[in-house]
Amino acid sequence: MKILSLWPPQVPSYFNAGHHLPVFLTAAYLRGQGHEVKAIDAGALNMDWKRFADTAYQGRYDLVAIVNDFDNTDDFDRTVRYIRRLSPQTSIVTAGRLSVEAPAVFESTDVDGIVTSGDPESGVASFASWLGRGSDIGEIPPGLTVRHDCRWLRSARPGTLLPAAEWCLPDTSEIPYAAYGRMYQRDESKFCGIPDRRELVVPAARGCPIGCSYCDVPGVQGVKDRRLTVERTVAYIKESFDREPFEYVAFYAPTFTLNRRWTRELCTALRAEGSPYPWKCATAISHLPLDLLEDMAAARCVRVSVGLETLEPDGQGNLPPQKHISFGRFQELADACTRLGVELNCFVIAGLPGTTPLGVERTVAEIRSVGGRTRPTMYANIEELRRATTLEDAALYNRHLLHPFDADEQDLHELVFGEEKHITEVMQSVPQRTWPTGHPLRPRKPPTAQPN
Repeated sequence: MKILSLWPPQVPSYFNAGHHLPVFLTAAYLRGQGHEVKAIDAGALNMDWKRFADTAYQGRYDLVAIVNDFDNTDDFDRTVRYIRRLSPQTSIVTAGRLSVEAPAVFESTDVDGIVTSGDPESGVASFASWLGRGSDIGEIPPGLTVRHDCRWLRSARPGTLLPAAEWCLPDTSEIPYAAYGRMYQRDESKFCGIPDRRELVVPAARGCPIGCSYCDVPGVQGVKDRRLTVERTVAYIKESFDREPFEYVAFYAPTFTLNRRWTRELCTALRAEGSPYPWKCATAISHLPLDLLEDMAAARCVRVSVGLETLEPDGQGNLPPQKHISFGRFQELADACTRLGVELNCFVIAGLPGTTPLGVERTVAEIRSVGGRTRPTMYANIEELRRATTLEDAALYNRHLLHPFDADEQDLHELVFGEEKHITEVMQSVPQRTWPTGHPLRPRKPPTAQPN
């Protein structure tokens, strides 16, 4: 079957290359099933609609798999409309974080199938196999909702969460890493990457048991932690760095240090290589003991991001117990990061229940007083998002504007969207690589920040 794995054209609110990986993980998995697959991240490539129309028309695809997310709904209908008009023989399935959390949203669209549970790649593969068998509505694959005679039919069985041994790691040559680098060039946006350095994203783990009300991971990836082996992780890094001019590694995992034994083994393996790869990760403070941080620093961790959310006691009362962090514990972590040369990046949620604009401002001030970097977002309640039934409903939860509207929102805008004067310097810990004459280096440091 000829398949297009697609992130639709989009202007992003926030950018994390790891969120776009399902496009390429799905493509790799489908190829392993014998399909002919093209993978396109039309959003990061800033693909215009003429170019997208050319792609849809000329491709003559049997199936287009659109990866959905909380932030790429605005032009979803237009994407589907182009495919329907320009390639009417093509079937369309959608898979991603949003269709698992709020599947009813996509029942209002003109797709043929919706992956409502399980991993995206297993869901899309099941849908493709079902099409190939003749689309028998008596055997709808697990984790799928399909359209038949203007009705939506749902499988009663949950989709498959693949064991890590079955993940097919993406082909770095088809991922538009240069475009991703442009997204990270302007640190004032507080996106997740490091300016002027080429990032390799390694999908190291899926699943998290902590269960925060604003987090999709347990509902989408499950509460059980699934991880690549250390050996496979290091091999993928080495192969990727040998092939392309990557300069640091971004480990994509919900709570990177949740499995401390695995983390220590990884650090040991990286040190055995001479610690040649600067890297960053995200985790929870409760799962980051200081001795483990020392191991990470010795293995060349240059940034650790933590879900601090708030230092207000009333706000922490609305978080899981593992996220109740005293200022003293936070200060210890910050001091250790300073001593070890690891940038501390703190996720802060504006509008979190139990917090106030003044409290959010104090949390940010405390982070900056210890040399930390902040990444603020607006609160979005996953439980409320799950009740969304249209793309317009879902778009309200993109973590830029509070929903429902709250009078305090105006006081929070300065914290999230005001001028940012605290710019990262972590790139000083990530050397630029030099390559032989003739190697296709990406452009260095454009004179001005380039829009997507």
